[in-house]
Amino acid sequence: ARVGSPGRAARFWAGELPEALTAVGAPAQGLTGEQAARLLRDHGPNQVQVTRRRGWRLLLTQFTSPIIVILIAATVLSMAVGDLIDGAIILAIVAASGGLGFWQERAAGRAVDALQARVRVTVEVLRDGHQVGVPVEEVTVGDLVLLHAGDVVPADCRVVEAHRLQVDQAALTGESFPVEKNSDPAPADAELSGRTNALWMGTHVVSGTGRAVVMRTGRDTAYAEVAARVGARPAATGFQRGLTRFGLLLVRIMAVLLVGIAVANLLMGRPIIDSLLFSLALAVGLTPQMLPAIVAVSLSAGARAMAAHRVIVKRLAAIEDFGAMTVLLTDKTGTLTTGSVTLTDCLDLGGTPDAGTARLARLNAGLQQGFTNPMDTAIMAGQPPADPARRIAEVPYDFTRQRLSVLVDEDGVATLITKGSFGAVLAVCATARTDSGVVPLDQVRDRIQQRFTELSERGHRVLGLAVRELPGARTASVDDETQMTLVGLLAFQDPAKPDAAEAIDRLTTLGVAVRLITGDNRHAAAHVAAQVGLTGEPMLGADIAACADAELPDRVAGTEVFAEVDPVQKERVLTALRSRGAVVGFIGDGINDSPALHAADVGISVDTAADVAKQAAAIVLLEKDLDVVADGVRLGRRTFTNTLKYLRVNTSASFGNVVSMSIATLLLPFLPLLPRQVLLLNFLSDIPYTTISTDRTDPEQLHGPRSVDVRAIRKFMLVYGSLSVAVDLAALAVLHWWWRTPTDVFRAAWFIQFTATEIIVLMVLRTNRAFLRSRPSTPLLATGALLIAVTVALPFSPMAGPLGLGRPPLPVLATLAALTTGYVAATELVKRFVPPD
Repeated sequence: ARVGSPGRAARFWAGELPEALTAVGAPAQGLTGEQAARLLRDHGPNQVQVTRRRGWRLLLTQFTSPIIVILIAATVLSMAVGDLIDGAIILAIVAASGGLGFWQERAAGRAVDALQARVRVTVEVLRDGHQVGVPVEEVTVGDLVLLHAGDVVPADCRVVEAHRLQVDQAALTGESFPVEKNSDPAPADAELSGRTNALWMGTHVVSGTGRAVVMRTGRDTAYAEVAARVGARPAATGFQRGLTRFGLLLVRIMAVLLVGIAVANLLMGRPIIDSLLFSLALAVGLTPQMLPAIVAVSLSAGARAMAAHRVIVKRLAAIEDFGAMTVLLTDKTGTLTTGSVTLTDCLDLGGTPDAGTARLARLNAGLQQGFTNPMDTAIMAGQPPADPARRIAEVPYDFTRQRLSVLVDEDGVATLITKGSFGAVLAVCATARTDSGVVPLDQVRDRIQQRFTELSERGHRVLGLAVRELPGARTASVDDETQMTLVGLLAFQDPAKPDAAEAIDRLTTLGVAVRLITGDNRHAAAHVAAQVGLTGEPMLGADIAACADAELPDRVAGTEVFAEVDPVQKERVLTALRSRGAVVGFIGDGINDSPALHAADVGISVDTAADVAKQAAAIVLLEKDLDVVADGVRLGRRTFTNTLKYLRVNTSASFGNVVSMSIATLLLPFLPLLPRQVLLLNFLSDIPYTTISTDRTDPEQLHGPRSVDVRAIRKFMLVYGSLSVAVDLAALAVLHWWWRTPTDVFRAAWFIQFTATEIIVLMVLRTNRAFLRSRPSTPLLATGALLIAVTVALPFSPMAGPLGLGRPPLPVLATLAALTTGYVAATELVKRFVPPD
């Protein structure tokens, strides 16, 4: 069979394994590099969907606004009835505006692609007979994939070999518990959850190991089918929801104003086409056309700045929520602690260092094949590797049992060695090994519990170690973890970072409350919490489990430490905090953290995290440190603040312009501006906003969490838009009734006044301070100054005739300058009563 024929593997879970491999021509030793490259070309990248439009699709989106489409149609109609020059100018301005947006978004997208390439989820495959790591999107049909705990399943696969392989399919099927996988055939008509020999894209390995051959990739996978059926897409961030509310506000305002303008012009006997084009041009002016480009540029600039501070953003919209974050839930290992786990003691049950306990611990840690973890690494540090010939079988670790068992050959007797959390190991023991021999556990339980508490209160992470002889056994299962003998305690130390308390204080000053949430026992959690300045009695997982959903938000509100929590409880705490209006960030790097990372407003992981955690996160830290998080929060707020400057100033200016022109149409015997002039005004005034992402921010603008407050934007628009209207009407009165300017000169003067004042007032309203005390960025200042110069020069250029602009005399220009100076002074006065930010 030809290598890679997915059509022949429609029900790849049915039938014997050799048939399934033959269906896609998968070689037993894996693909060669040449085969993989060809198959990748044939089937395309292993991606379900492209998250961002590119190339000509991105260009077309610049012209898909309903208002733009209607404007283009009306312009073509105008050209058809003879107004070729006016129509050509309007189309040229619309094309230039769309081209500017396309250029900005494309540049931003390329910058983000380069950053995100630094954080890629990889998967181990066999290529040319060697085990290599390749990015998930380069996995192709016929690849032989090697899987361990924490790995993401990269595509739809058929299991070739499984060793206690358990897979979490919740993302696809909603199943609460992991499913054990094997290589046995499944019925052809089995439901998706019943295909126990199949692995599905979007799921992840919880425990065990396995090999699987890729049968379907990308858009052919079950995940792609489900996503298409339910229209799955990432949940909107708080910033995106705010922009949606803002858009609805503009639609309501625009509908009222523009219908009134169109009706007024028609009642005054003006030509229908001219009235329609004028109304549509005003609609374009009121609509923040450049918003997608401005947001893209601001976010990509923020992403680049964050990358320089060791923070990689995977989903750009999360930057804004990063800045809006009010609560940060974090584990302790590597964040509050050094992350350098060391084995400090291997103790017998009497509390004495014991070589026998250390030897058993090394056998368990050295012979397990589930997944690498810091505890086992610490146990084996500086020790020779365990003899693999002694390994018989394994019961891999999982987060429900919280135990890892390895069946080994101990002097010819199969012996199960179990290591895990103290409580989980104690629960499967019936006896204990003491100096006086093996005794019933109940005789020494209290003493052992006291020793565990003492070690934990000194900041140790304590694991239990137990054994059970299973003579003649060649396999092991969870059922064998019973009637065991507790033999020792393993104490680990991971001290608090010297600067952790300072980093928490820094986040607190930024308005972010830090909360510790860990699966460790209450004593160890309390010890670390106290060292970093987190206080109060820990809330335990058992307390969370016993608390009803309706009561939990009030219970967690004042709690700073959560201990002995499982993955479901982490997610419940997070959800409870969100229900109180908090914007919650969650730092996690383990296999069991992915549900909470998905549920958080801002999921944060690290570059060294398990693949599933890294994939679930929106933000990846190149260094697991709260100081890095604080840097990211500050930069997120800076990005948000600069985006908000565009929303507020552009909206108030556009609102003021539309209201001014609406009134002017009733007062003047001619249109105050031609449609082409309105569109050119909108295009030119947008140019400086393309540099708004570079603008400086005042320190006080970064102190607290930020969000898109539609009421605040509406108030800003009404207050400063009304001030703009007053200045515009003053200019109208002076130009029309004092200077009695001709129509083309009036339009030129009003055009200059509209454009120049919007840019100058941007410099004033970008800060709550007096504008001379807050310096804008050089690019913003330079583009603003250049735009004003171009606007003043236009009526004196060869473009004046086609644009319908007359040459304003010097006294008229001086009058405009005086009005602008008064406008700036009035705006500074109003700022004292209605701060811009």
